[in-house]
Amino acid sequence: MSEPIPMSLSVPTQGTQGFDGIADGLEGDGNCNSHANIWGRLLSINKLFSSIDLIDNEYTLGRGKTCTIVLNSNEIQTSKYFLAYSSKHFQIIRDETTKYAYIIDLSSNGTYINGEKIGKNNRHILENNAEIALASKTHRVYVYIDANVHEDSSIPAIVRNKYIISKEIGRGAYGEVKLCFTRGTCDRFAMKIIAKKHFTHYGPQAHIFNQNIKNECSILQALDHPCIIHIHEVIETPDALYIILELVDGGELFDRIVAHGQFDEATSKFIFRQMCIGVKYLHDHSITHRDLKPENILLTSPETNETLIKITDFGLSRLINETSLMKTFCGTPNYLAPEILATRGAGSYTNKVDVWSLGVILYICLVGYPPFSESPDSPLNEQILKGLYTFPDEFWSEVSATAKDLIRQMMCVDPNKRLTMAGVLEHPWLADDHDNTVRVEKIMFANSQIVKSLKRPACDEHTAMDEDDATPSTASNSNGRIKRVKY
Repeated sequence: MSEPIPMSLSVPTQGTQGFDGIADGLEGDGNCNSHANIWGRLLSINKLFSSIDLIDNEYTLGRGKTCTIVLNSNEIQTSKYFLAYSSKHFQIIRDETTKYAYIIDLSSNGTYINGEKIGKNNRHILENNAEIALASKTHRVYVYIDANVHEDSSIPAIVRNKYIISKEIGRGAYGEVKLCFTRGTCDRFAMKIIAKKHFTHYGPQAHIFNQNIKNECSILQALDHPCIIHIHEVIETPDALYIILELVDGGELFDRIVAHGQFDEATSKFIFRQMCIGVKYLHDHSITHRDLKPENILLTSPETNETLIKITDFGLSRLINETSLMKTFCGTPNYLAPEILATRGAGSYTNKVDVWSLGVILYICLVGYPPFSESPDSPLNEQILKGLYTFPDEFWSEVSATAKDLIRQMMCVDPNKRLTMAGVLEHPWLADDHDNTVRVEKIMFANSQIVKSLKRPACDEHTAMDEDDATPSTASNSNGRIKRVKY
């Protein structure tokens, strides 16, 4: 067995020992270097853990000093999960004959593969791109890469030479999104792959849609704000664009609302203020999002609602100036402003369409269902065009009058009477809550050490071991309000 590998991170990135690519020396170039014996890698997806090259046929990971991979760094020892790690948490064994790799769960609190608990003393075959979590299915730490699996040849060498492309983590309007790692440093990113051939069916409009993507790239690269997703790099090839984006781990606001039913007013305000600050930043830079919805609000922490948010998906964004307005019809009907629906996107409209969309999002955050829904008596579009939404006491009795007043001023059918983003932030519901303002400023502009713990949370207010065994309550939230499932 090899010498123990301590989990001590003295550098800000996830390093790996001698790592600079998958199966280096096995690409048919005839060169045999020091990496030729690597049969797999554990690539870190948690900043507290280091990436590991797998060379020997057996590894153990845990708190015990006899483990091959010892969890003993200061960051790990002060994390919430440290005591949940077993002395020997799991073992990886490679069968020399079959070349298969197996992971054996030796822990009390569980080892998870792709969200499924293995079970103590059970073993699970390790397949390429398998995700490993410890003590909780949400505490993801590694992605396993099989060095014997050939990389996707459909991705050009110019991209593969810079990045290790892992599993698909999402799919958007223009293409798939994959987890990727930079070769050499193992820094993690999301890679949005947009095949240009997808736009050929638009015929004469293909060039326009292609230009939309280029606009997205230039817009994102020019932005620098804690609540806006950051673009790292764009690689253009004859067939596709490869957009390397900041990786955000906490999931979509949409899924968080569904999981909770709805947020209490304090949580809604904390998240909503960040959204407003981010959208105002876009508006100040002459950018209108036009497709704001909970699916395009990402959360940096998967385990707490006291989280930084990131606004994403500018695929249909346009730069506007003082004399021109956007005229492209886009968006999800539930969140579309009336002036867009009224002209099917052919008319002129301003960045106040984002204010309407944010009003819809706030409504949903507070009660867990949308202000408009299709019905036989009143079509969805008609409800939106006429602003036919209400605040039934059954669900709104515990929501403050100022919150409802803000929604009314944001979801005003006449855009000339609708608040601007500056007006939204000056509304008493947000402006008069000093404590909330301080909390938001702290999470947005925290120093690097605090941001580190927020983006990859290692501790929280509660201890969660086997979270998959816990059944969420469908009766009520902690504040006693009935959970909504309609949304």
